[in-house]
Amino acid sequence: MRVLVVYCHPVPESFCAALRDTVVGTLKRGGHEVRVLDLYAEGFDPVMSCEERRVYNELSSDEHPMPEQAGHLKWAEAMVFIYPTWWYGLPAMLKGWFDRMWTPNLTFAMPTGGPIKPIMTHVKKVAVVTTCGAPRWWSYMVGHPGKRTILRGVRALFAPRCKRLFLAHYMMDHSTPQSRAAFLARVEHAFTKF
Repeated sequence: MRVLVVYCHPVPESFCAALRDTVVGTLKRGGHEVRVLDLYAEGFDPVMSCEERRVYNELSSDEHPMPEQAGHLKWAEAMVFIYPTWWYGLPAMLKGWFDRMWTPNLTFAMPTGGPIKPIMTHVKKVAVVTTCGAPRWWSYMVGHPGKRTILRGVRALFAPRCKRLFLAHYMMDHSTPQSRAAFLARVEHAFTKF
């Protein structure tokens, strides 16, 4: 399976980097073809310009402002998002990536007078691996906005029976070497079956 891993964390030695390495290594050992988009390392600009917004609704897939990244979206059969949950949601860099990359006629169609229609139906699996400073119960109390954005909103553009996976290390600010090791083992086990 062709798996696109979208990674978003500014600190190269972060625990999220260890999660990325575990996911990528496990997938490759499983025979999957893996591409990694490291948004910070690539210097991705998450800010949509005025002109980009003006033409957003009329873009054709071959007019995308970032054709190489658009090619990754067309290539993927599965997507994995690895990021820290900050203020209950996606980091601004990742949100900006969605804003700029997920354009009409590439990821969805906008028919006149109707709801958007998915174009990314070649994606059969989607996963989120994240860290949260809050406890699990509080994350669910506030609605887990980041999880919902990807596993409900974005996932709606994928194959109708697209499988979902969500893994979170809660209470990250109070984590221990033991809790981090246990979570890495859980991630490796989950992606062995991916």
